[in-house]
Amino acid sequence: MLNIIWAALIILSVLASCVHLVLGNAGIVNSMMDAFFSSADSAVKISIGLSGLLCAWLGICRVMEACGIMDLIARPLSPLFRAIMPELPPGSRAISSVTMNLSANMLGLDNAATPLGIRAMKDLQDLNPNKDTASNAQIMFLVLNTSSVCLFPVTVFLYRAQFGSSSPAEVFVPIMLATTASTVAGFLVTAVIQKIPLLRLPIFISFAVLVALTASVIAWGVYAGSELSEQSKLVANLILMLLIGSVFAFSMIKKVKTFEVFVQGAKEGFDTALQILPFLVAMLFAIGFFRASGALDLILDSFRYIVSMFLTDTRFVDALPVAIAKPLSGSGARAMMIDVINTYGVDSFQGKLSAIMQGSTETTFYVIAVYFGSVSVTKVRHAIACGLTADFVAMVASVCLAYYFFG
Repeated sequence: MLNIIWAALIILSVLASCVHLVLGNAGIVNSMMDAFFSSADSAVKISIGLSGLLCAWLGICRVMEACGIMDLIARPLSPLFRAIMPELPPGSRAISSVTMNLSANMLGLDNAATPLGIRAMKDLQDLNPNKDTASNAQIMFLVLNTSSVCLFPVTVFLYRAQFGSSSPAEVFVPIMLATTASTVAGFLVTAVIQKIPLLRLPIFISFAVLVALTASVIAWGVYAGSELSEQSKLVANLILMLLIGSVFAFSMIKKVKTFEVFVQGAKEGFDTALQILPFLVAMLFAIGFFRASGALDLILDSFRYIVSMFLTDTRFVDALPVAIAKPLSGSGARAMMIDVINTYGVDSFQGKLSAIMQGSTETTFYVIAVYFGSVSVTKVRHAIACGLTADFVAMVASVCLAYYFFG
């Protein structure tokens, strides 16, 4: 799928430029070649700039794993996962694997979450009677992954910091609310299809916590008024500061060799930055071509014209490419976010909205390919429909929250 999309962007860009040439706009050729060279240069600069931040955060992540913080988080969540996956037998190893993976996702530990997710899918496959067909538990697990309930979307913060944001964590609260809406929507539609009884204590408690959290944020917004953006910035930075302080304090109590463990994790950060570089070059090149040819602007202007018939404010249209690309490709959505930031500014409304969209969901088709592919499941049943439902809710919620916090 990604191969087709990537090639299509380049081909459509060339076709659009040919139309411009026919119309007498010879400058389009220079613009496209400028985009080609500048995209490669931008990708290298971004990757190098991210390396230091990635080293620091992955070092902290490794300390969290070493001192058992992930286990502490996983333990109270286990009853919830037993309730929403009733076909799993009590005491199943799959429950522990699922809990660990989703806990890692909630903390934004991407490198730890993927191998844990593959292990969880394999444990679920051991209990699956039809090996080529996704079980209800596997689909529920996958939808919860694609809806990306994430408490600390640090990757988004890293990119915003790299582009010089005055407050990289300012989008923390909107992302948390958008990803919560996405997860609830994905869970509910999956639960309805699978006929999971919702009136169970662990599920009720979880929903009560979410409702209380949402109501608190809304009340906070009404109380804060025009100060909401500044206050959310303070709260986000305070939470991250306390998290980091707590991690290192707990690691000392557990007598973890903090410095050595941190350095081991930091080494992974540099490797990750190098791994990102080829994907950034490829996607920024295609998107740079697409924008320079005028094709992207034509599509967005057409959609903006339709939206303007019903709404007066159409700024959100500029960030929609991120939401459209996200279910298909994480690297593609990341490149779209970078393009929006480069075009409108990291602290512009469009820049903040693109960051919220980037942090609110996962790459549905990628997760399906990796997780189901790891266990050779070919019949995914309602997994894609449920995952895309969560993606759509995340997009709508992101737009609404961006206007609420920054509009």
